[in-house]
Amino acid sequence: MRIKLYELAGKDDRRFSPYCWRTRMALEHKGLEYETIPVRFTDKDAIAFSGQERVPVIRDGNNVISDSWAIAEYLESEYPTEAPLFSGEAGRGLTRFLNVWADRTLHAALIKLVIADILEHVDDADRDYFIESRSSFFGKPPAELQTRSKADLQAFTYALSTIKASLGMNDFLGGDAPTYGDYILFGAFAWARSISDFPLVPIDNPVHIWRERMLDLFDGMPRSAVAYDP
Repeated sequence: MRIKLYELAGKDDRRFSPYCWRTRMALEHKGLEYETIPVRFTDKDAIAFSGQERVPVIRDGNNVISDSWAIAEYLESEYPTEAPLFSGEAGRGLTRFLNVWADRTLHAALIKLVIADILEHVDDADRDYFIESRSSFFGKPPAELQTRSKADLQAFTYALSTIKASLGMNDFLGGDAPTYGDYILFGAFAWARSISDFPLVPIDNPVHIWRERMLDLFDGMPRSAVAYDP
């Protein structure tokens, strides 16, 4: 039985959740068969069976798991003979740290560069919900939050420098091959690429080169997604 992945979608089947991208890449990494089920912001009933209101959610037989980190841990424990996501307990702990850093630092910087662009790609039925929910959370509407000011660009560049330094001489954060840490960071770039043509990374930057490698993984599945290519 194939795993069902419920993930956020907008107009033209754009898949723009960084957390859903983490899960999709993890499923590919494990070589597991799965199908994706698009869920809009206001499609709460579609995932009511999970007992909460956020994607990603996977249904694996009788097992239902939500939250990208919980899903990664589930896949690692339930499918131990497939390619490892963490490379042991030490790797799991370090990846957990990276998961928190991405959520609190990388995403916080990236949001101010692309969040208003999402409005062009959500379904009309989701537009008011998106504006109201994000305005409530951030204290200002997306159009005001996305300033692309000098300070905001510097904050993102600083976050980017951490990734650049971490890559070192390796093709991936995981070394010669990607691990879940790569998928955590890639989720942010896949999210931005799906909804914005704003150029985030110079083409000669090692992070851009890494992103290109990530886009080519799994027979080019990430690159084939509906997206811009800044």
